[in-house]
This record gives sequence, C-alpha cells and structure tokens, in this order.
Amino acid sequence: MKFTLPAIYPITDSQISYLSHSEQVSRLIAGGATLIQIREKGTPAADWFTDAQLALATAHTQGVRIIINDRVDIALALGADGVHLGQDDLPPEEARKLLGDEAIIGYSTHTTEQVSSAIRLPIDYLAFGPIFDTRTKQDADATVGLGLLRQISRLKGDLPLVAIGGINGENIDQVFTAGADSAAIIGFLLAEQVGIETRMSELVCKYQQTC
Repeated sequence: MKFTLPAIYPITDSQISYLSHSEQVSRLIAGGATLIQIREKGTPAADWFTDAQLALATAHTQGVRIIINDRVDIALALGADGVHLGQDDLPPEEARKLLGDEAIIGYSTHTTEQVSSAIRLPIDYLAFGPIFDTRTKQDADATVGLGLLRQISRLKGDLPLVAIGGINGENIDQVFTAGADSAAIIGFLLAEQVGIETRMSELVCKYQQTC
C-alpha cells in the first residue's frame, strides 16, 4: 500500500495525558493531525476497546486515519486503518495476512541489523529510535542518536522513516535534518492537557505547511 506519511505523527498515551484516547484524538485532530496512533500499554483491552472505538469513529468522520499500537487483534476488531508493531509483536508477514493489503503496517527498529531485515518485510513505514532520551516508555531501548538516524536514512531505501523518542519543539528540526520523513511525538504534545491543540497546530503549520 502507498500512502502519504505526515511529517507530524502523534501518538496517544492515557498514562501521560490522563485523558481518554477519544479525547486525545479529538484534540489532536483539532490541531491538524491526519494520522494518529493509539497506544495503550499495560491495560486490559476490555478496558479501552470502547474508547478506541469512539476515537476511531471520531477520526473517520473527519478523514483521519487511526493506527493501533501492538495489537493486531484490536486493529482487526475495530476496523482500524492499520497497526504499529514492535520487535516482539506478531511478525509483519502474519499481520499483513490478517489485515489485508490496504492496511497500514508500521514497524519499530532500534539497530542497523533490524533495519536491514525490516526493509524486506511487507510494511509501509519504518520507525527508528529512541533518538533522544524518553520518559514515555518504561522499557525503552538504548538511545540511538542522530548519527545513527542519518545512517538509517541512507539504508532504508524507499520506506518512509519515522523518528521516535524524546522529540520535542526544540530538537525536532534535527531529526528532519538527519533524514527522517516523519516525527512521532508523544510527551511534548500530551504531557500538559492545556494546549494540546495549539502545540499540534504549530507543528503541523511549520512542518506540513497546512496552517
């Protein structure tokens, strides 16, 4: 599947924002988001499925795509636009069989070896990080830095490259200069409930020229 990866790729997190996923999605869309990943770690699916369902319905009425983190089963049950997989999740080949050719499948990598393997997989974009120190993931991998991101930008071929990990308003320019096509952002957008729409809008205006 071919799709346009936006420069700003927000990811929801209820443990950071203390907001429901549907509320986060509404605020991010108000700020101009066109692709949003719903990420829920450590909570039983039964406790957030209905919330994700509402988030998806809200997004689809406005032409915004929703990606589910890790859970292919939830993405399938919801009819989400795709899934984002980690190294320990269901293999992308199996996810593709279940979700079909039209689904968006993203894949996290943390080393050049993982990237070399990933470029042969049936995925639509490649995520690489954490670029900077991050507090949004308790079991975060070692920081990879901008130098390695530059190497990956040359290695990844035609796959769109998403930089992730500790990206904020002060360092985001550096990840684009290093070759990233998109920046996945969590804490900078969500850590404070007030101003989510404004922070998202400012990034979209600057990096996607849609003010």
